[in-house]
Amino acid sequence: MNVIRHSDPDFAARCSALAAASSLFNPEIETAARRILESVRSGGDAALIKYTAKFDGAKLTAGHLAVTRSELMAASLKADPELRTAVAEADGNIARFARRSRRKAWQIRNSHGALVGEKFDPFQRVGVYIPGGTAPLVSTALMTASLARVAGCSEIVVCTPCGKDGSVNPALLYAARIAGATEIYRVGGAQAIGAMAFGTQTIRRVQKIFGPGNAYVVAAKRLVVGHVAIDLLPGPSEVLVLADDTANPRHAAADILAQAEHGSGHERVWLVTTSANFLSAVEQEIGVQIKTCERKEYIAKVLENGTSLILVKSLEQGVELTNALAPEHCEVMTRNARKVSEKIVTAGALFLGPWSPTVLGDYVAGPSHTLPTGGAGVSFPGLSVDQFQRRTSVVEYSRSGLKKALPAVKTFAKMEGLDAHGASAEIRG
Repeated sequence: MNVIRHSDPDFAARCSALAAASSLFNPEIETAARRILESVRSGGDAALIKYTAKFDGAKLTAGHLAVTRSELMAASLKADPELRTAVAEADGNIARFARRSRRKAWQIRNSHGALVGEKFDPFQRVGVYIPGGTAPLVSTALMTASLARVAGCSEIVVCTPCGKDGSVNPALLYAARIAGATEIYRVGGAQAIGAMAFGTQTIRRVQKIFGPGNAYVVAAKRLVVGHVAIDLLPGPSEVLVLADDTANPRHAAADILAQAEHGSGHERVWLVTTSANFLSAVEQEIGVQIKTCERKEYIAKVLENGTSLILVKSLEQGVELTNALAPEHCEVMTRNARKVSEKIVTAGALFLGPWSPTVLGDYVAGPSHTLPTGGAGVSFPGLSVDQFQRRTSVVEYSRSGLKKALPAVKTFAKMEGLDAHGASAEIRG
């Protein structure tokens, strides 16, 4: 683990380097993703089959790309009561949160007495990427497709990697069906993003792509903007714990290990604290708790390459550093955590106080766990239901309203040298 103290002569430079590091803009990853996308665009299903064999070890045919209705039914039959209860609980909280944040049409009268406003329609066909690999993210099906369902999207296309035998995790299939998926394809990686963006013989293109993924998936999403819309740039998981001497080191260590276990190797973890004793205690706790973790080989890689324990001079300096890092998840374990959090303006999601570990947001709290990573939180918010809605402005004038607007219209048209603009209004006057 990388330990940085405010007393270090190179403290500022090392913190700046942390903020600059991001897998979102790794040129090697981008080159590889671009090559895959171009292959899918030109080769269609054949390219998907080739890359599925290469990366997932599964030998598929075009007719086997889609998950069948019988597979979905089999997955439902395999779902035990505990899974059904957990899925229902999470889906209920997610849907309730989403319904509350849906945008609704509105209108007002402007200075001419005309009606102006906005309407919000669901995208008709959306694509959702659900990571698989070493940890099939069953919860991500709910945190994405459920929002599309609440928004009213009629076609919800899910792409997710398959195993070497071509199968998809049955719990993931069950959750995706409950969430509202209308089509599911056993395709993962950058090639899945290409299929949804460009379309293939089997998978029709979508209007917008949603969901998290590894560094290659996120690079691919960035590269297809313009061919299709995307939600945000949610890549390998991140957590930042901002703590003072009132925090529990066992809690902080557990939360750090939880986010480090995802398995891509690109995860990033930060502890930012005003207490040297707390920093040492967390470092010791990590060493103790990792011994009981089943995925310790994945965690160890992140602890070595992507974890920084940072001692800051003051809480104000800690907040400033937090905003510079723009973490996906930010846990505030300080006195007056809510007040401290008011100054944190770039985090994907905030978790306040000692009883709000990130895992609650990962699974059951309600807000989507699909959040910006790699510093993208400076510009991107987390996923919300309104991103599944398409905004349209609406303008409706009466003849009297047009006459009131005409003098200003003619002035602007004259200034800009666009006489036909002015004439198109004046001809109605």
